[in-house]
Amino acid sequence: MSTWRRLGVRGWLTFRRVTFEHRWSYRLRMSGRSLQTGTPRPNDLIKDLKGIWAATRGKISDALPGSSWSPIEVNPELPPERADIVIVGGGVMGWSIAYWLKQKETRRGEFRVVVVEKDTTYSKASTVLSAGGIRQQFSLLENICLSLESANFLRNINDHLGVLNEDAVDLQFNQSGYLFLASEKVAHIMEENYKTQRSAGAKVVLLSATQLKDKFPWINTEDVVLASYGLENEGWFDPWTLLNAFKRKAMSMGVIQCAGEVTGFNQVSNLVTTVEGDQLQTTVIKSVKVQMPNSLEYQLVECALVVNAAGAFSAKLAELVGMGFGPKDTIAAIPLPVEPRKRFVYVVHCPDGPGLDTPFLIDHSGVYFRREGLGGNYIAGMSPEEGEEPDITNLDVDHQFFEDKIWPHLAKRVPAFEKLKVTSAWAGYYDYNTLDQNGIVGLHPLFRNMYFATGFSGHGLQQSPAVGRGVAELIREGAFQTLDLNGLSFGRILKQEPMLERNIV
Repeated sequence: MSTWRRLGVRGWLTFRRVTFEHRWSYRLRMSGRSLQTGTPRPNDLIKDLKGIWAATRGKISDALPGSSWSPIEVNPELPPERADIVIVGGGVMGWSIAYWLKQKETRRGEFRVVVVEKDTTYSKASTVLSAGGIRQQFSLLENICLSLESANFLRNINDHLGVLNEDAVDLQFNQSGYLFLASEKVAHIMEENYKTQRSAGAKVVLLSATQLKDKFPWINTEDVVLASYGLENEGWFDPWTLLNAFKRKAMSMGVIQCAGEVTGFNQVSNLVTTVEGDQLQTTVIKSVKVQMPNSLEYQLVECALVVNAAGAFSAKLAELVGMGFGPKDTIAAIPLPVEPRKRFVYVVHCPDGPGLDTPFLIDHSGVYFRREGLGGNYIAGMSPEEGEEPDITNLDVDHQFFEDKIWPHLAKRVPAFEKLKVTSAWAGYYDYNTLDQNGIVGLHPLFRNMYFATGFSGHGLQQSPAVGRGVAELIREGAFQTLDLNGLSFGRILKQEPMLERNIV
C-alpha cells in the first residue's frame, strides 16, 4: 500500500508538519552552535554575548510557522502565505543570495524562498545606477578575496547562471583594469596595499611615473610618483545584465518574486540570561508584512528566516524589528550604521580622449573616469567631502558639482579633457556604512532570525556573487565555508571598532 493511503490525508499533513519542524529545528540549532563559536575577536562585550548564544541555542525553531503548515498554491498576484526564507531587497545582492540558497539545495524545492522588492522597475535601484566596476585593489584581505572570487564567477558566468533554452549571459565585461595614481604623500600606502593584494593572489603591478607615461602617453604624470595597475580580473561590466541573470536563474530554480514593500514584522521577544547573570531581550520574527504596490492590501508571510538585503534602506528595515531602540548603553541601542548616500555619475563626450586603451582610472584627488562604449564617451565621478554630502530626498543631479569639483582634475590629468562636453548624468545611492564603509554580513545576536548583507558602500555589485554564497553557507551550514567573512560580522559594529578600508572610491 502506498504511503499516501496508509497515512490518509490527515496523517499526511501531520507528517508534513512534523518533518518540516524537525528539519528547521536541526538547521537552526546548528546555526546557533556556530554562532556561539564563530564570534570574531571577542572582547569583554562579545564574551558576554556568548551567554546569549548558549541561552538561545536550539530555540530558534520557535520562529517556525505553527501546526497549520501544509502545502499551498501560490497566487501570482500576492506573495505566498508561508515561506522558509524571505529576502527583503531584490537588487543584485538579494537575488545572488536567493540563487545560492537554491544552488545548495540537496533536493529541488527544499527551501521556499521569496524575494520582496518594492521597486520592480529598478528606476532607483543602486545596482543599475552604479558604474559597474570590479577590482581587487583594496587594502583589506576580505575585500580582495571577495572580489577575486566574484571575478572568477563572472568569467564563468554561464556555468553558473545559464538557463536551458535561454540566451547565454553576456556581461559585456571590459577587462581593462583599474589604474590608481598616488602622490608622494600616499605612495607608501599604495606599496603596502600592493603587498597585501599580491599575497592574496591579485595580479597587480606597480609603475613608476616614467613607466606610467610610457604605457599611457595621454596621462599628465605631474605630481604622480607611483601607480598601481590591475592586469586581470578588473574592469567593468553591465550591472543590469548581472542583476537579470541572477534573477532569471533563481526564478528558474523556484524562487518566488514579490512586488511589494515590507512595512512591518510580527515578532516575539524573550528574555535570556547570560553566563554572567545579565538579562537581555532577544527577538524572533514570526511573519513579514508585505504591502502591495499602490494598494491598501497587504499580505502576512509566515517565515523561519529573514534576510535584510535592502541596501541603502536596510537600516529602516532594521528599525522595524527594534534595532537601535533598546535601553541606553546596551547593544540593543546600537543602530545598524547604514544610510543612503547619493553619488553622481556624469557621461562626457571627448572625441580626442584616451580611446580604447582607457583603464578605470582613480586619481589621487578622488576623481575617477573610465571609457563608456566606443564613441568617445566616458563616465566620471567623485565622492564628496564628508561635510558636503548632497540631499538624499531625491535623485536630482548637481551639475555644478562636476564643473567645480571634477572637471578641473580631469583636465589636469588628461589634457584632452579640457574640451569635453557633458552629455548626460544620473545619480544613485550607496548603502553607506558610516562606521567603516565595509559590508555587514551575518546575524545580530539579539535578532535571532534576521540575517544581514548590507553596508557595502559602493562595492556591493562587484562582491555580490561571493557575498551571496557566503550568506547561503551561513544559513545552511551555520558558518562560512568558502571564504572567512567573520571580519564583516556584527562583532565590530557592537564593539564600535571600525575595520577601515583605505581604498574607498
